This record gives sequence, C-alpha cells and structure tokens, in this order.
Amino acid sequence: MKIAFLDRDGTINRDYPDLCWSQVKKPEILEGAIEAMNKFIIAGYKIIIITNQYIIGDGIISLSDYQSFTEMLLDELHNNGVEILDIFYCPHSKNVNCNCYKPKPGMIQAACRKYPEINLRESFYVGDSFADMELAEKCGIKFFGINLKCKNSIQKLSDMSKIQL
Repeated sequence: MKIAFLDRDGTINRDYPDLCWSQVKKPEILEGAIEAMNKFIIAGYKIIIITNQYIIGDGIISLSDYQSFTEMLLDELHNNGVEILDIFYCPHSKNVNCNCYKPKPGMIQAACRKYPEINLRESFYVGDSFADMELAEKCGIKFFGINLKCKNSIQKLSDMSKIQL
C-alpha cells in the first residue's frame, strides 16, 4: 500500500505559535491542501498524518482539545472528499525521551505495525520541518519539504500537484 505521510500543522492546516493554540477554535485548511490530497488519493495513495503535539505534554492544550480539533479537521477533509486512513501523534513534551517524537521513527513504525501492507519505498512524506525530513530519511521515504532548503523543496502542499507521483 502506498502512503502519503503528511505532517499536520503548517502542511495541511495553519500553524500557530504554541501559546495561541489554546485559543484556536477550528482548523484553517491551507490553500490548495484539499486539492493536493485528493490528487494523492486519485493516484492510489492512502493518507496518514504524522504529527508532534508536544503542546499536550506541555499543558498548553488538553488531550480533549487536541481530539476536538482533530475531529473538526477530519470532518472538514471528509466533507471535501478527503479520507484520512489514520493519524499518529506524539503527545509528549520535547524533553521526554520517547520513541515517537519526530524525528524519531516511532510513529512511522507504529503505522507499519498497524498496516503491514505499507510499502515505504512507494510512499512519500511531506512536511515543513527538518525533523520531518530527518524522519523520512531514517525510514527510507521520499521527502518533500515545505519552505525548506532541501532536495525536493516546495512552497506549499498544493505544489505537489505539479509533481509526477
């Protein structure tokens, strides 16, 4: 199974400074993100979101706040024809030594355990941080970086529509 692994904040939806997240009421999907994800689906990819959510561990938002935001995000994507196979998130603070905080591979490993049919060599990863890039490299996944100085740099997720998948 081919997967489009996508970072969440700054890739699919608007990112905010950490302390502002407690005031965010609903997701703001970035321009062109829905169209890009629909293209991935048409090309035969399933979508998995991989996201660090250390603001839970830091007490900035609650797990319930995260779940509510995620549910609203999934509803909005679904209403626009985008089905997300799964979401893997790390709720730990940055200083916790867990295996899931990007760039550690725990979330990708968990996805591969849950969905053993995943073929990482046929998959790709889009993110907006060097932690995303390092995670993709560790797992042997082709990476596209949003506003990063890297081999496959793009300006936003919608730029993926110009790339032959």
